[in-house]
Formats: sequence, structure tokens, C-alpha cells
Amino acid sequence: MRVLALLDGTIADPQAPLFRADDLGVMRGDGIFETILIADRKPRELGPHLDRLEHSAALLQLRLPERAAWERAVRAVIDNWPWDTDPQMAVKLVCTRGVEGDDNPNGFAMGMQIEADTLRKRSEGVAAVTLERGYAPDLMERAPWLLLSAKTLSYAVNMAAMREAAARGADEVIFTATDGSVLEGPTSTVVLAQGHTLLTTPPSLGILKGTTQGALFRAAEKAGWQTRVTKFPASALFESDGVWLASSVRLMTQVRSIDGIEIKADADLHAEIDRLYESNY
Repeated sequence: MRVLALLDGTIADPQAPLFRADDLGVMRGDGIFETILIADRKPRELGPHLDRLEHSAALLQLRLPERAAWERAVRAVIDNWPWDTDPQMAVKLVCTRGVEGDDNPNGFAMGMQIEADTLRKRSEGVAAVTLERGYAPDLMERAPWLLLSAKTLSYAVNMAAMREAAARGADEVIFTATDGSVLEGPTSTVVLAQGHTLLTTPPSLGILKGTTQGALFRAAEKAGWQTRVTKFPASALFESDGVWLASSVRLMTQVRSIDGIEIKADADLHAEIDRLYESNY
């Protein structure tokens, strides 16, 4: 099931050609995207997702269509989705630079069903492996042209990492920096619980600012938890009371093992983390 909306709110055929072959998004992966969960007709963290889309566009020096156009496209997808059969969906927002020299970006919103494997990860948790990302934690500051905190269409390395995880018998990846500190997952933000404190990696280390992680921390702080955005070593993954991979569609996915080693994965704590996140909505 797919519902495709253009930025003027028009519904288009998702199986019909949309982009030119020489669009730079096709030719070079020169573009950005966001993925948003829609539950019972309501988008989750739409504002933070659009903020991050604008941040990515600024890093790429990409002229982004106005925010109202993206909001209109999302609403068009929501209004045309079969809610009676699918109470949740994921909407992907995509913007490419367009044809070289034209300065006319292309954008759309695509509504998609939640895959069965995603639902499995939500309910059962995942096995993860740590993989080196290959850069130092201060590289973003030294080399902003590498676009380390932008959510670009160039996800070939991220998907290669996921295939490597599968080859090792795991579901997910946790990237580490050259000094052994924890970065993020290919499509997720790492969250740890240590007592009544939640930790996550700072975006200044060259990772995406987590929208789902941000929602969790917002609710946790209201409930009296402490939250910390700080650098921490990979050893902390094995010493914490719980580890989660936070993403817009997989939500708070509990990690049950890392590099073949079982870690703490308390069911009651996981239920509390889920409850905190869901309390936002």
C-alpha cells in the first residue's frame, strides 16, 4: 500500500514515473529525507522532523520548499490513507536538488505500510552488533562538508552496515567512533538507562538529532527522570540497565544482545520506557 502526494497536495500514482533520470537525487543521491510515524491520523513529532529537514537542507545548501508545502503533502497522504485497515503508517518526505543548474528542487510525501519485520522488532527486541563508523567524534566540527549530521539520501553505507549485521546473525547496528565511543544506529538513536537516568549521544559528535529520543526524554523529565546528552564508551552498553534503539517507526526498540553477548533487558523497565514515550500522544 502506497499513497503519494506532491507538495501542492495533489495525489499521484505511486507506480508512475515521477523524477527525470538526470535528477541529481537519482544521479548522485543529492537530497534529503525524513520519515514520520502517523498513528490514528495524527503525525508524531511533525515539527521536529520538519526542523531536521530544514537543518539537513541548510547543510547541503539546498533550497527547500516552504514548510507549509510539506505540511500540506502530509495532510493529503493522511486524508487518503485507508485507516480502517491500517491504523498506523510511515510517511517519508523526500527532497532532491533537481536537475543540475535548474535550482528547482523536487519533493514529495509517500505514505507506506509498517513492515512486519518492524512490528517484530518492536515487540520482540533485537540483537545488535557494534561496527566502526570510521571517523573521530570531533570530525563534524573539523569537516562540516562531510554532512555528518544531515539526513541525506546517500544511505548506501548505512544499508551496507545493516547487511553486515544480518550476515553476523543480528538485526541492528550500533556505530562507534574511532575512539570507541557510541554514535548511533544506521536508522536510529541509541538510548541507555542507568538507574533513573536516561543517556544518549550528543549530535555534536556527528549524528542526527533524535526525534523519538527527544520525545522520550521530554516525557521522562516530566515524570522525574534525569536525562543526559553526553559522550559515552561502548563499554557502557554492557554496563547499563537497558539499551534501546529509538526511531520514528520502530519506536523504542529494546536491545537484547550486543556482539553476541546478552545484556540487561528487563521487561518491566521496557514497559516503563514505552509508557513514557507514548504518554506524549
